[in-house]
Amino acid sequence: MKSLRTGYITGAALGVLWSFTMAVTVAVAMSFATGDGFRPGTLGIVLSGLLCGALSARVGRWVAPVAGVVIYAVLTAVGLPPVVAEGGMLHVVLSAVIGGAVVGLGMWAISGDLPPGALTRHEFEASIIRFLTGFGYVFFTAIVVIPFYVMVMTSLKSQQALLQNPLDFSLDLSRGWDLLRSYRELLTDYNFGQYLWTSFFISVLTVLITLAFSIPGAYAVARLRFRGRAAMSRSVLLIYMVPMIVLALPIYIGFSMAGLRNTVFGIIVIYPVTTIPVALYMLQGYFRGLPAEVEEAGLMDGLSRLAVIWKITLPLSLPALASVSLYVFMIAWNEFLLAFMLLDDPSKFTLTRGIASLNSSEIPRQHLMAGAVIATVPIMGLFLGLERFMTRGLTAGSVKG
Repeated sequence: MKSLRTGYITGAALGVLWSFTMAVTVAVAMSFATGDGFRPGTLGIVLSGLLCGALSARVGRWVAPVAGVVIYAVLTAVGLPPVVAEGGMLHVVLSAVIGGAVVGLGMWAISGDLPPGALTRHEFEASIIRFLTGFGYVFFTAIVVIPFYVMVMTSLKSQQALLQNPLDFSLDLSRGWDLLRSYRELLTDYNFGQYLWTSFFISVLTVLITLAFSIPGAYAVARLRFRGRAAMSRSVLLIYMVPMIVLALPIYIGFSMAGLRNTVFGIIVIYPVTTIPVALYMLQGYFRGLPAEVEEAGLMDGLSRLAVIWKITLPLSLPALASVSLYVFMIAWNEFLLAFMLLDDPSKFTLTRGIASLNSSEIPRQHLMAGAVIATVPIMGLFLGLERFMTRGLTAGSVKG
């Protein structure tokens, strides 16, 4: 085994694996971007991987991409392309340049510091970890980006283009502003502006109601002493052990009998039931991490318990409250099952319920994808913009003091 742990052999083996990974990635990306066919070439992948892997430890950072492009170009010229392009010469050149550059630079990052001779266990394992890290970045980026890319490109298509080639995800810029026709029709003809407002209104109210119940509940569990406190603290998330689909029929019957079905008020009543437990669990952990001496000082100064919570605990808990609010907002915004079960009147649809109504053979497919984009982009932007605050709030109470 030790005899196989050399820089050349390890680099070549990792080069073949990395070349395969990037050839598949480039082929898929080019197919989506151009609408033409691209596919990996097996023999070209093996040869390019062996050559790039063997050279990677001997070239510099800026030489590696050039070496990769040269190797890809030579293999393509002799009829062994790692990425086979079925389009014209431009696609052949692009696949060789992009594929060679990413393979060369990737292999430099993976095995650039490997010595040519025997490797220590640390050097060997470090190169394997670097390869797995790079593969993980590529894989998880692909499974996130590809569905979103397909969704966006489909929403920008015309009905004629979808019928001609449903698998063509390239963009026809010659259409100009007509690319946004599906979005314009959703807002004007399908009442999606009202759906957006309804979802926003319900989500905000859900956050407020959840905080109104979870803040005193979490504070009581974290600070007060009462019978059953430990059991309540441990069992607060038991509701999530029961699948919502099991509760769907009882909720439907109960809301129908109470006259709450097909009303926005009914949705506002049921959504906090699904969010209060997780908010309680998150906040009680944070409250336990706050120094009790600060609150005791407030009590000694004559403040009531409610005044201590309002003037001392809540200002110190703003990061946790922000993260819980964001999390609850996302749950309410994306909820579908209860809205689908309880709402039948289109004038009261939430955004997810409105998107479900587009899943019909009578409605063009690009309208469904446009609706999905409208539902996804706001919450994605909100999460990416406030993600650091959410992370800070979730971890701030992990260490007491």
